[in-house]
Amino acid sequence: MDAETRALERPVDHKREVRLWLRLLTCTTLIENEIRRRLRRDFDVTLPRFDLMAQLEKAPDGMTLGEVSRRMMVSNGNVTGLVERLAAQGLLERAPNPSDRRATLIRLTPEGRRNFARMARAHEGWVAELFAGLSPPQGETLMDLLARAKHSAAAACE
Repeated sequence: MDAETRALERPVDHKREVRLWLRLLTCTTLIENEIRRRLRRDFDVTLPRFDLMAQLEKAPDGMTLGEVSRRMMVSNGNVTGLVERLAAQGLLERAPNPSDRRATLIRLTPEGRRNFARMARAHEGWVAELFAGLSPPQGETLMDLLARAKHSAAAACE
């Protein structure tokens, strides 16, 4: 039983905001777990590797480990391990950074780009399938409400 279901069984024990947070968390976890499962099943790749490749796809000239770490919101150590595995598979390459010789740029190889393109097409279809129960107007309403929730959370964090 997930936390949201437990909270719904005893709603007087939880404020509306806590129940809302649990609903968001439950939805995120369900979707993320299914995307992870499908990436593993169809491409034998982990979600962090897919995420790293997605970041590099947006930067054809490459990025430093620090830039990737900031964008993915993980430590340099986590990125280093992902880079090592993808480089060993021939999906990304390292190159000297012309503007800072202390840093190395990483970028997708042509094979990495082809590989990612196949995964990205499948990923897009999976996400569409997971949200197929929402009509287009419902999807737009949800986007608006989530934008407001994001703004509210960001304002509270300042």
